[in-house]
Amino acid sequence: MTTPVRLLIHGASGRMGQALLRLATERPGLQVVAAVQRKVDQRVLDGVPHFASSELAAAPAFDVAIDFSLPEAFDPVLALCAERGSAFVSGTTGLSGAQREALETASARIPLLWASNFSLGVAILDELVERAAAALPGWDCDIVESHHTRKKDAPSGTALSLGAAAERNGATPRYASIRAGDIVGEHLVQFSGAGERIELVHRATNRDIFARGALHAAARLAGRPPGAYRLRDVL
Repeated sequence: MTTPVRLLIHGASGRMGQALLRLATERPGLQVVAAVQRKVDQRVLDGVPHFASSELAAAPAFDVAIDFSLPEAFDPVLALCAERGSAFVSGTTGLSGAQREALETASARIPLLWASNFSLGVAILDELVERAAAALPGWDCDIVESHHTRKKDAPSGTALSLGAAAERNGATPRYASIRAGDIVGEHLVQFSGAGERIELVHRATNRDIFARGALHAAARLAGRPPGAYRLRDVL
């Protein structure tokens, strides 16, 4: 019998954390051994031990941490993974330059995957943006992202990642952000030339797609050599 991949869910009280806890039970080969959140009201919920953020160091052994939290909670969980040699999957956005450098440093010790978006569709969109930018030199590139009113960072991490894909092939993206209602996530990448334009769009209507993508990444990342992986590397 194959030993299950042991997961620590960091940011367990958030929307993504709750989706991860719910959907992990549906995927064979994964076992949530700890859920970490800012404060704890109930120590064990649905068979999963819960820990406050201040108790992170007391979490049991785990193979992969999945982190969907806030930048101010990011550093301790990355440091714990590096200390224990556990893989790290993160979708926390709004990271500082120093935190991105910490990711790069940690990738020499552990396998890690940071992505602004864990949907398969966005991984494909990223490739399409690269191709369009290469094929359309000199065209204007504009990225419009829309999210719910509670999202703090703007432009979104996904928009910035798509912009980086365009920049790799010579485009200079401009950004616009919309915060309205309960929009899960919409990203429009527009290339405009004289008399014509191309629009590449991804719309997410259910947050579960991101949780399923993160769980898939965790299952595929466990046991890999140290390094910084992309979502497309583990699809």
